[in-house]
Amino acid sequence: MTPRQLIECVPNFSEGRNMDIIKQITDEIESVEGVKLLDVDPGKATNRTVVTFVGEPEPVVQAAFKAIKKAAQLIDMSKHQGEHPRMGATDVCPLVPIAHISMEEVAQWAHKLGEMVGRELEIPVYMYEYAAASPQRRNLADIRAGEYEGLPDKLKRPEWKPDYGPARFNPRAGATAIGARDFLIAYNVNLNTTSVRRANSVAFDVREKGRVKRKGNPITGEIVRDAQGNPVREPGMCKAVKAIGWYIEEYGIAQISMNLTNIEVTPLHVAFEACCQSAERRGLRVTGSELVGLVPKKVLIDAGKYFLRKQRRSTGLSEEEIIRIAVRSLGLNELAPFDPKKKIIEYLLEADEPRPLIQKDLRAFANETASESPAPGGGSVSAYVGALGASLGAMVANLSSHKRGWDDRWEEFSEQAEKGQAIKDELLRLVDDDTKAFNAIMAAFRLPKGTEEEKAARARAIEEATRHAIEVPFRVLKRAFDTFELARTMVETGNPNSVTDAAVGALCARAAVRGAWLNVLVNVSGLNDKSWAEPILEEGKKLVAQADRLCDEIVRMTEEKIA
Repeated sequence: MTPRQLIECVPNFSEGRNMDIIKQITDEIESVEGVKLLDVDPGKATNRTVVTFVGEPEPVVQAAFKAIKKAAQLIDMSKHQGEHPRMGATDVCPLVPIAHISMEEVAQWAHKLGEMVGRELEIPVYMYEYAAASPQRRNLADIRAGEYEGLPDKLKRPEWKPDYGPARFNPRAGATAIGARDFLIAYNVNLNTTSVRRANSVAFDVREKGRVKRKGNPITGEIVRDAQGNPVREPGMCKAVKAIGWYIEEYGIAQISMNLTNIEVTPLHVAFEACCQSAERRGLRVTGSELVGLVPKKVLIDAGKYFLRKQRRSTGLSEEEIIRIAVRSLGLNELAPFDPKKKIIEYLLEADEPRPLIQKDLRAFANETASESPAPGGGSVSAYVGALGASLGAMVANLSSHKRGWDDRWEEFSEQAEKGQAIKDELLRLVDDDTKAFNAIMAAFRLPKGTEEEKAARARAIEEATRHAIEVPFRVLKRAFDTFELARTMVETGNPNSVTDAAVGALCARAAVRGAWLNVLVNVSGLNDKSWAEPILEEGKKLVAQADRLCDEIVRMTEEKIA
């Protein structure tokens, strides 16, 4: 099966106050089949709404076109006022690669959208970033210089002829920048001041391009120039960061408004810390921050782990706890409640793939297992027991990392706890995957078999579903087996008060390995192509034997320690 190509579109519309207009625009997006609207983030002070949606390229481009068309009908730029730089009703419309698609392909789709907007809507379109036709147009800030008010004169200059659409002023819709870019994070850091000048000072310290160098007084002094007469710049602290200072009347504070254009170069928490350092040097204080739009989960996981390491604390916690630490440390709740389920891309996409078993509480899971339904059965329970075993190993590692007198060993145990968390997370996913695999076999058996063609199709579906029903428990077996190394290490070197917990973890892992192995065997018995399963059976036998041996050793070591 060819992997599904996914792109994200993040149009910014120059309306952040009239929710009826915003709703009409987003309704156009949602009217396109195959597109999922992830986030709508209006800002009153900026009078701007950032919308995020994802899907395969063709429906995303169709939805973007419909939204741009509707915005041009509803938003009159001649009456627009807001804090954020802007030049059009749809100010900017970037396409971002998410999965199984190259930046070059995304740029081609951006050009298709630009051509449609220019030709059918008669809106001047400038292509930027990876879709730029020339280096001079790569930077969005350069394209937007002069903003909406400067467009009448700008469009008359040959060097600013639009890439698509007419080279004439559209007083109602303005102009639109369409591009292909890496994932960008719009991020605002809050200051305990109302001064835009002071906020800008921090912004200039932080942003990549820094500030113009001056002689003497940094504000009024003479500009330093190079041999060619160009101003010399003092670079800022963070590469791939754009920033300005502004005052937000809605909150009564000044902010540093940043675009993080490459989170591998400058992660979110690094930009936040740079703002804190600059603010402190200038007698200011960062009080919190604000994420505009959505972020990948990794951004907050990395931030949470960074702050834990600063405290010399174990990073081997659940992702939910790590994200909570990131939210608190970055002050993301200061201006409005921050709900990770609504702000993290992966969580929004996972909402389309509910995992009903893992979402149950312990009693409900047990009741469902005990019911007359054949699923969840031994495979799902094996995965869950394995997850509990890995959790116990992680628990002992975390207790050891925080043990009084072992402060110099916190990183050693933190690494072990992270391993346990990774095993636990995958086994939890496999709880529902095993039940889905079983249900897929049942669905294949229910396919029609009235004709020879239907019989052949049914046989193929049963064989394919059976293979998957072998692969899932075999994955459970292998991941549960990984717990033994963690459990043994914790019995040997971990907190001596918790060795029995590590041993129980090993017993859980053994049960998971054995249970998963039985599910592999029963499904292999229903497989026609036995040669396909031979490598799995050979490896599985070895792992089961090793699991028995390792578990016995870990239990014996534990009994000796507590004797």
